[in-house]
Amino acid sequence: MTHPYEEIKEMKKLKKHYDMLGFVCDAQYGIPTRCPCGGEIMTNVSLILKYKSDFDTLPGSRYFTCKNYQDDGMHFRQPWAFGVQQEVERLRGKVNDMAEEIAKLKRLITSTSRP
Repeated sequence: MTHPYEEIKEMKKLKKHYDMLGFVCDAQYGIPTRCPCGGEIMTNVSLILKYKSDFDTLPGSRYFTCKNYQDDGMHFRQPWAFGVQQEVERLRGKVNDMAEEIAKLKRLITSTSRP
């Protein structure tokens, strides 16, 4: 039987580990600015083919990668095309929202300025 202090210490360690995995998953949307570990994000180019069936690993494929990247699930590595596509979709949504707001303000101004 382990000491209760050791059990609590182990539970906190596991909670921190699972929280970090959640942060990494949540961060993989759009163009990243920082890795959840605090590391800087760099753009890398794949030099070798890892998997023949996977188009993201072809030589010359670009990635957003944490400066401290290790394949342990705690650091950021995302295909460049996916990050840019998600960022463009997010920006298009913002532009559409702003266009709707401008249209509402135009209608409001024209309806109140008429005698």
